[in-house]
Amino acid sequence: MKKPLLFLPLAVLLSVNLAAQDWAQLNTFRSANKTLEKSMKKEDRVVFFGNSITIGWLQTMPSFFEGKPYINRGIGGQTTPQMLVRFRQDVIDLKPEVVVILAGTNDIAGNTGPMTLEETLGNLISMTELARSNGIAVVLCSVLPASDYPWRPGMRPDLKIPELNTMIHEYADQAGVVYLDYFSAMANESKGLDPELAHDGVHPTRKGYELMAPLAESAIEKALAQSE
Repeated sequence: MKKPLLFLPLAVLLSVNLAAQDWAQLNTFRSANKTLEKSMKKEDRVVFFGNSITIGWLQTMPSFFEGKPYINRGIGGQTTPQMLVRFRQDVIDLKPEVVVILAGTNDIAGNTGPMTLEETLGNLISMTELARSNGIAVVLCSVLPASDYPWRPGMRPDLKIPELNTMIHEYADQAGVVYLDYFSAMANESKGLDPELAHDGVHPTRKGYELMAPLAESAIEKALAQSE
Protein backbone atom coordinates (compact mmCIF):
# COMPACT_ATOMS: atom_id res chain seq x y z
CA MET A 1 0.00 0.00 0.00
CA LYS A 2 1.41 3.39 -0.99
CA LYS A 3 1.79 6.02 1.67
CA PRO A 4 -0.43 9.09 1.17
CA LEU A 5 1.30 12.15 -0.21
CA LEU A 6 1.63 15.05 2.19
CA PHE A 7 0.85 18.47 0.79
CA LEU A 8 2.03 21.56 2.65
CA PRO A 9 0.43 25.00 2.15
CA LEU A 10 2.33 27.18 -0.30
CA ALA A 11 3.07 29.77 2.41
CA VAL A 12 4.76 27.11 4.55
CA LEU A 13 6.83 25.85 1.64
CA LEU A 14 7.91 29.37 0.77
CA SER A 15 8.89 30.19 4.35
CA VAL A 16 10.94 27.00 4.65
CA ASN A 17 12.62 27.70 1.33
CA LEU A 18 13.44 31.31 2.24
CA ALA A 19 14.90 30.24 5.57
CA ALA A 20 17.11 27.70 3.81
CA GLN A 21 18.30 30.39 1.41
CA ASP A 22 19.53 32.62 4.28
CA TRP A 23 22.55 30.38 4.76
CA ALA A 24 24.62 33.01 6.57
CA GLN A 25 21.57 34.13 8.62
CA LEU A 26 21.89 37.73 7.51
CA ASN A 27 18.34 38.39 8.61
CA THR A 28 19.11 37.64 12.28
CA PHE A 29 20.49 41.08 13.12
CA ARG A 30 19.28 43.12 10.13
CA SER A 31 16.60 45.02 12.06
CA ALA A 32 18.73 45.37 15.20
CA ASN A 33 21.56 46.88 13.15
CA LYS A 34 19.23 49.53 11.73
CA THR A 35 17.97 50.42 15.20
CA LEU A 36 21.51 50.53 16.54
CA GLU A 37 22.51 53.24 14.11
CA LYS A 38 20.06 55.63 15.78
CA SER A 39 20.28 54.56 19.41
CA MET A 40 23.93 54.06 20.33
CA LYS A 41 27.00 56.25 20.33
CA LYS A 42 29.86 54.99 18.19
CA GLU A 43 32.60 56.02 20.62
CA ASP A 44 34.77 53.01 21.54
CA ARG A 45 32.14 50.63 20.15
CA VAL A 46 33.14 46.96 20.34
CA VAL A 47 31.50 44.12 18.41
CA PHE A 48 31.69 40.61 19.85
CA PHE A 49 31.44 38.42 16.76
CA GLY A 50 30.98 34.69 16.91
CA ASN A 51 28.74 31.68 17.41
CA SER A 52 26.68 30.26 20.30
CA ILE A 53 29.50 30.86 22.78
CA THR A 54 29.32 34.58 21.95
CA ILE A 55 25.54 34.96 22.01
CA GLY A 56 25.43 32.71 25.08
CA TRP A 57 27.51 35.30 26.92
CA LEU A 58 24.75 37.87 26.44
CA GLN A 59 22.12 35.38 27.57
CA THR A 60 24.01 33.94 30.55
CA MET A 61 25.80 37.04 31.83
CA PRO A 62 23.99 40.10 30.44
CA SER A 63 25.57 42.32 33.11
CA PHE A 64 28.87 42.14 31.22
CA PHE A 65 27.31 44.08 28.34
CA GLU A 66 25.22 46.55 30.35
CA GLY A 67 26.41 50.15 30.36
CA LYS A 68 29.21 49.43 27.90
CA PRO A 69 29.50 50.12 24.17
CA TYR A 70 29.53 46.36 23.55
CA ILE A 71 27.48 44.84 20.73
CA ASN A 72 26.89 41.09 20.61
CA ARG A 73 26.63 39.56 17.16
CA GLY A 74 26.88 35.85 17.88
CA ILE A 75 24.71 33.26 16.12
CA GLY A 76 24.46 29.72 17.43
CA GLY A 77 25.98 26.97 15.30
CA GLN A 78 27.78 29.26 12.87
CA THR A 79 31.01 28.44 11.12
CA THR A 80 33.67 30.85 9.84
CA PRO A 81 32.41 30.81 6.22
CA GLN A 82 28.97 31.92 7.41
CA MET A 83 30.53 34.59 9.59
CA LEU A 84 32.67 35.85 6.73
CA VAL A 85 29.55 36.35 4.59
CA ARG A 86 27.87 38.48 7.26
CA PHE A 87 31.02 40.30 8.39
CA ARG A 88 30.26 43.49 6.48
CA GLN A 89 26.67 43.75 7.72
CA ASP A 90 27.25 42.72 11.34
CA VAL A 91 30.68 44.27 11.93
CA ILE A 92 31.98 46.75 9.36
CA ASP A 93 28.72 48.65 8.86
CA LEU A 94 28.39 49.12 12.63
CA LYS A 95 31.69 51.07 12.59
CA PRO A 96 33.20 49.72 15.80
CA GLU A 97 36.62 50.61 17.13
CA VAL A 98 37.32 46.94 17.90
CA VAL A 99 35.97 43.55 16.82
CA VAL A 100 36.47 40.51 19.05
CA ILE A 101 36.35 37.41 16.83
CA LEU A 102 35.72 34.03 18.47
CA ALA A 103 35.17 31.23 15.97
CA GLY A 104 36.36 27.86 14.71
CA THR A 105 34.91 25.20 16.97
CA ASN A 106 31.89 24.64 14.70
CA ASP A 107 34.23 24.32 11.73
CA ILE A 108 35.97 21.46 13.52
CA ALA A 109 32.57 19.93 14.32
CA GLY A 110 31.70 20.10 10.62
CA ASN A 111 28.48 22.07 11.10
CA THR A 112 28.45 23.25 7.48
CA GLY A 113 30.52 20.42 6.06
CA PRO A 114 34.13 19.22 6.26
CA MET A 115 36.79 21.91 6.65
CA THR A 116 40.52 21.89 7.16
CA LEU A 117 42.17 23.96 9.87
CA GLU A 118 43.90 25.93 7.12
CA GLU A 119 40.52 26.84 5.63
CA THR A 120 39.29 28.02 9.02
CA LEU A 121 42.41 30.12 9.51
CA GLY A 122 41.96 31.54 6.01
CA ASN A 123 38.49 32.79 6.89
CA LEU A 124 39.77 34.36 10.12
CA ILE A 125 42.53 36.05 8.12
CA SER A 126 39.97 37.39 5.65
CA MET A 127 37.86 38.83 8.48
CA THR A 128 40.96 40.41 10.00
CA GLU A 129 41.99 41.98 6.71
CA LEU A 130 38.47 43.32 6.10
CA ALA A 131 38.35 44.84 9.57
CA ARG A 132 41.76 46.47 9.37
CA SER A 133 41.12 47.88 5.91
CA ASN A 134 38.11 49.63 7.44
CA GLY A 135 40.01 51.02 10.42
CA ILE A 136 38.76 48.44 12.94
CA ALA A 137 41.21 46.97 15.46
CA VAL A 138 41.06 43.19 15.80
CA VAL A 139 41.13 40.81 18.75
CA LEU A 140 41.53 37.21 17.57
CA CYS A 141 40.42 34.74 20.23
CA SER A 142 41.65 31.24 20.81
CA VAL A 143 39.00 28.59 20.37
CA LEU A 144 37.68 27.45 23.75
CA PRO A 145 38.67 23.97 24.94
CA ALA A 146 36.45 20.97 24.15
CA SER A 147 37.34 17.33 24.67
CA ASP A 148 34.42 16.22 22.46
CA TYR A 149 31.21 17.55 20.90
CA PRO A 150 27.91 16.20 22.30
CA TRP A 151 26.18 16.74 18.93
CA ARG A 152 29.05 15.28 16.84
CA PRO A 153 31.19 12.83 18.81
CA GLY A 154 34.53 11.62 17.57
CA MET A 155 35.77 14.80 15.81
CA ARG A 156 38.77 15.02 18.19
CA PRO A 157 38.56 18.69 19.11
CA ASP A 158 40.97 17.90 21.96
CA LEU A 159 43.66 17.53 19.28
CA LYS A 160 42.44 19.94 16.59
CA ILE A 161 41.61 22.95 18.77
CA PRO A 162 45.14 23.31 20.22
CA GLU A 163 46.56 23.00 16.70
CA LEU A 164 44.20 25.65 15.35
CA ASN A 165 44.96 27.94 18.29
CA THR A 166 48.68 27.71 17.55
CA MET A 167 47.96 28.74 13.96
CA ILE A 168 45.75 31.66 15.08
CA HIS A 169 48.36 32.82 17.59
CA GLU A 170 51.15 32.71 15.03
CA TYR A 171 49.08 34.67 12.52
CA ALA A 172 48.05 37.26 15.14
CA ASP A 173 51.71 37.84 16.05
CA GLN A 174 52.67 38.10 12.40
CA ALA A 175 49.83 40.51 11.59
CA GLY A 176 50.30 42.59 14.73
CA VAL A 177 46.79 42.06 16.11
CA VAL A 178 45.82 41.10 19.66
CA TYR A 179 45.57 37.41 20.48
CA LEU A 180 43.16 36.57 23.30
CA ASP A 181 44.06 33.24 24.90
CA TYR A 182 40.97 31.81 26.57
CA PHE A 183 42.21 28.25 26.09
CA SER A 184 45.15 28.34 28.49
CA ALA A 185 43.02 29.83 31.26
CA MET A 186 40.17 27.33 30.89
CA ALA A 187 41.50 23.95 29.69
CA ASN A 188 41.62 20.96 32.02
CA GLU A 189 43.99 17.97 31.78
CA SER A 190 41.87 16.45 28.99
CA LYS A 191 42.09 19.70 26.99
CA GLY A 192 38.39 20.20 27.67
CA LEU A 193 36.22 22.23 30.03
CA ASP A 194 35.32 21.18 33.56
CA PRO A 195 31.55 20.99 34.32
CA GLU A 196 31.72 24.11 36.47
CA LEU A 197 32.89 26.06 33.41
CA ALA A 198 30.65 24.32 30.84
CA HIS A 199 27.86 21.88 31.72
CA ASP A 200 27.99 20.25 28.26
CA GLY A 201 31.74 20.59 27.83
CA VAL A 202 31.40 23.29 25.17
CA HIS A 203 29.17 26.22 26.19
CA PRO A 204 30.35 28.25 29.18
CA THR A 205 28.41 28.58 32.40
CA ARG A 206 28.24 31.91 34.20
CA LYS A 207 31.43 30.96 36.01
CA GLY A 208 33.05 30.29 32.64
CA TYR A 209 32.06 33.72 31.35
CA GLU A 210 33.22 35.33 34.58
CA LEU A 211 36.64 33.85 33.91
CA MET A 212 36.57 35.10 30.32
CA ALA A 213 35.41 38.65 31.10
CA PRO A 214 38.63 40.21 32.46
CA LEU A 215 40.65 38.53 29.72
CA ALA A 216 38.37 40.05 27.08
CA GLU A 217 38.44 43.51 28.65
CA SER A 218 42.23 43.47 28.86
CA ALA A 219 42.49 42.46 25.19
CA ILE A 220 40.05 45.21 24.16
CA GLU A 221 42.05 47.83 26.06
CA LYS A 222 45.21 46.63 24.32
CA ALA A 223 43.54 46.79 20.91
CA LEU A 224 42.20 50.29 21.58
CA ALA A 225 45.66 51.44 22.65
CA GLN A 226 47.18 50.05 19.44
CA SER A 227 44.61 51.89 17.32
CA GLU A 228 45.33 55.33 18.81
